[in-house]
Amino acid sequence: MNLQNILNEIEKVDADMYERLDHVTRRHVFQGWLKKALVGTAPVAFSAVLNKAYAQNNVVAEVLNFALTLEYLEAEFYNKSLASGIIPAMARPYYEQIAKHENAHVDVLKGALGSAAVMKPNFDFTAKGTFADVFSNVQTNYAVAQAFEDTGVRAYKGQAARLLVSPEVLTVALQIHSVEARHAARIRYLRGEKGWITLANGAPQGVYTGDEAQIQAGVDLVQLTGLPATVVSEAFDEPLSRESVLGIVTPFLA
Repeated sequence: MNLQNILNEIEKVDADMYERLDHVTRRHVFQGWLKKALVGTAPVAFSAVLNKAYAQNNVVAEVLNFALTLEYLEAEFYNKSLASGIIPAMARPYYEQIAKHENAHVDVLKGALGSAAVMKPNFDFTAKGTFADVFSNVQTNYAVAQAFEDTGVRAYKGQAARLLVSPEVLTVALQIHSVEARHAARIRYLRGEKGWITLANGAPQGVYTGDEAQIQAGVDLVQLTGLPATVVSEAFDEPLSRESVLGIVTPFLA
């Protein structure tokens, strides 16, 4: 689904969304910035739209701070990974680009929340010793990166319904979500894996729990199509609840 289709669907939910935005924001955001992926320095227009929406709804602020915590985690992970010197020359350009994206996500979410933004936590990227060599063994580092990216994709999906009250914020969240999915596919490529999740395969297990689902919209697709469960599971990503994401992330908090 392209961006215009997404906006059309959102307008069905909130027909007044364009009218609630002033002329300048409408022109610059919906005709310009939202046609581009969120890379580099976050456009001021994004923050203006997010800030306006979050101020009107506590649920939006909660979701934005939840997303900001995840983005803090990812941004610091890639910054530290690059500084560690273990990322090989072949992979370094990918890590550098992903780091730019994650830092841009942090900037736009902080800009939206202003003084209400949560502070960056202290992180323990070893997860209390589970990944003790995360910054000395590149394979361990890749594994942690994959876990973070796959979690991020499912986490944004899990919060999307809560953002229906603020279509302009939902639009930006969807832009970040799609970029996180590209990150996940790239990291999986570095590990020699498929770009998508098969059943609930992967570690830590909590990242993948429930992704083996074969029933979509009440339809058992294995039974309907005769395709293997592996193929059906790869065609759909399942959302993660806030509680599940917190369970995954908590071991990485110092």
